[in-house]
Amino acid sequence: MIRLLLVDDQDIFRQGLVALLSVETDLEVVGQARNGLEAIARAKALQPHVILMDVRMPVCDGVQATREIHQHYPWIRILVLTTFDDDEYILQSLQMGALGYLLKRTPAQEIASAIRSVSQGYSQLGPTIALKVFSQLKSSQPSPNSYQDLLSKREIGVLKLVGQGRNNQEIAQELHLSEGTVKNYVTQILNKLEMRDRIQAALWSQQNLL
Repeated sequence: MIRLLLVDDQDIFRQGLVALLSVETDLEVVGQARNGLEAIARAKALQPHVILMDVRMPVCDGVQATREIHQHYPWIRILVLTTFDDDEYILQSLQMGALGYLLKRTPAQEIASAIRSVSQGYSQLGPTIALKVFSQLKSSQPSPNSYQDLLSKREIGVLKLVGQGRNNQEIAQELHLSEGTVKNYVTQILNKLEMRDRIQAALWSQQNLL
């Protein structure tokens, strides 16, 4: 059962989402929050598997909440679900640790599928969102053939796991390394491939390695 926390300042939308997701036998809404501050507190108390996070909210917005939650509870997956497809919101949310970004007009079945994928550590981007993200990444992406000359076999192995949404602790356990060693590998990978951050590396890995 995938435990969900819904974060949105519109009560009617949240209740509607609860009704839509309640028909899914493997999804359970365990809590709701009206702003980012409430989301941070309820993430700590409820430890959901996935958070559906709006971006524009009073008191504390979704980008700030995503940063705080990801920093303290990196095992909680965050899927942004919002009306806004502004480039700034998209990139900031992904940089702060969100694994997905969907618009509220996305059909309920697709939202449910995205929740399942995000819970397993895979990024999920709506079609228009993906175009925006990949256009930002395209100019600095290495070619699929050049990475083998730049990276060691160990670094490629780490990059594959980054693409699967694994955090440093999970990668360390998988490869029998220390977290510090994994962190160093990730830093080396970003430097060698001239990538800005981990989410860029994950998206590239999903396109070219998985």
